[in-house]
Amino acid sequence: MGVLSLFVASSMPVLKVLLVTAVGSFLALDHVNILSEDARKHINTVVFYVFNPALIIGNLSKTITYDSMVKLWFMPVNVFLTFLIGSFLGWLVNLVTKPPPHLRGLVIGCCAAGNLGNILIIIVPAVCKEKGSPFGDPSVCSTYGMAYTSLSLALGAIFLWVYVYNIVRISVEATSIDMNGSAVSDNTSETSTLRPESVTEPLLLPKVYNTSEDSADSLPYTIFDGKTQQGFAEKLKQNVVKISKKLNLKRLFAPSTNGAIVGFIVGLVPLLRNSMIGDEAPLRVIEDSTVMIGDAAVPVLTLIIGANLLKGLRASGVQKSMVIGIIVARYIALPLIGTLVVKTAVRLNLVHADPLYQFVLLLQFAVPPAMNIGTIMQLFGKGESECSVIMLWTYACATISLTLWCTFFMWVVG
Repeated sequence: MGVLSLFVASSMPVLKVLLVTAVGSFLALDHVNILSEDARKHINTVVFYVFNPALIIGNLSKTITYDSMVKLWFMPVNVFLTFLIGSFLGWLVNLVTKPPPHLRGLVIGCCAAGNLGNILIIIVPAVCKEKGSPFGDPSVCSTYGMAYTSLSLALGAIFLWVYVYNIVRISVEATSIDMNGSAVSDNTSETSTLRPESVTEPLLLPKVYNTSEDSADSLPYTIFDGKTQQGFAEKLKQNVVKISKKLNLKRLFAPSTNGAIVGFIVGLVPLLRNSMIGDEAPLRVIEDSTVMIGDAAVPVLTLIIGANLLKGLRASGVQKSMVIGIIVARYIALPLIGTLVVKTAVRLNLVHADPLYQFVLLLQFAVPPAMNIGTIMQLFGKGESECSVIMLWTYACATISLTLWCTFFMWVVG
């Protein structure tokens, strides 16, 4: 297949995304005000809790079997490698550009966490429908492509909230500690300038306590009854609570992750699969309804992405070298390294010979940063405007880079 036909097949999906994104940006303008900030929050909530889980359940339940599970084992490893390699590239960007301390976690997060769900869900089915696509029958390609991208979305969400959330948290907390430490040292230096003889009153006034029996009842005391006051179960419960707060398990088990779990259960349990999946299944109406709800995810997600990117136009004062470093890391270094990783895995027979599956694995190294990084920055109240500018420029460059890399990847797997 010629390079020109591959370029056309890969550029059409990106152009579709660009057009719908532009519509979302237009609807978010102040004089239009259809996708206002409040409207985006409400719609995003519906997407987060309803559309995305339905999309994942509908696609995974139709395609996941024991055989496909064996074939898909490398995808979690591939996602882990994208985060690992991206983190190293982010560390290099921090080393070269020297951003402010509270933005170092943001830089590492943008280089490590790609948009492994929403962008793939939009692009892969669109590539399957193009006539120049090397992936065979469009309907079969779309079915399996959506299963691959749904699994990618769930894995990306897990790694994002386990890893990037804590990287940003450590960066922000370290900055806060440094600021508080400097404030304390300043106060100490000011206090040390006071002369001892200038202090005419004691810092703590003596207090006389009555040790009568009446007042003794109000004093704290410990009763030793031969039993430990805090048992093993209570200590274990406290440790679990601490770990869950540190890892943010509520975010980890997001609706998309729960949707992936349900999709796996329905696909792998024969009784559930035979009763819900297929034209002859007695409960196929449940699966059809789920798919119908999930189909709304793609256009709505694209509109929200366009509306959110408008924030970047209104922000200013961001270090240009930092943005350029993230773009170089995500769109040049990471895809090149990813190509070597996937092709090595194919040669070692770690990845089965499905061109579409290999294409999705390669594409995971070339997508723009995850939009949920902006949500993480909002949670900590740091770097929100800088994150908006980064998202604007990385997604603007993605229109070109994704087209070129999709063309190259289709040529590699074709």
